[in-house]
Amino acid sequence: MKTIRVLSQEDARRMAAAAESEARQSGWNVSIAICDAGGHALWLQRMDGAPLMSAQVAPEKARACILSGKPSKVYEDMVNQGRIAALSMPVVPLEGGEPIYFDGHIIGAVGVSGVQAGQDAQVARAGVAALDGANHLYAGA
Repeated sequence: MKTIRVLSQEDARRMAAAAESEARQSGWNVSIAICDAGGHALWLQRMDGAPLMSAQVAPEKARACILSGKPSKVYEDMVNQGRIAALSMPVVPLEGGEPIYFDGHIIGAVGVSGVQAGQDAQVARAGVAALDGANHLYAGA
């Protein structure tokens, strides 16, 4: 039997605060979602002025990471390179979702939506970085 760490509500608060700070410093209004290893929402926040749809897209970006163990950008790149079959996969093929790994296990993900794709990812990575001991193991990122 393996022991796997799980995200706490305090972890989610800390990551959300770091992500929000990153967004505010850049003048971006976004939605921030944090999911556990099962893809279940631990946190959802839509900053004032963030697009309404971003509150639905952000959690889906996080879930894409949970299902695959990869940043959601991987699927956006697939579609942009002509692999449109990726559109039928059960993931949102949009950059802005970043998986959270701890001790080699995916324990959650941060999804951000509301600005340009690379900016969403920047905010999500700031959230992941706020979790002590977390790392990003995906070699393609």
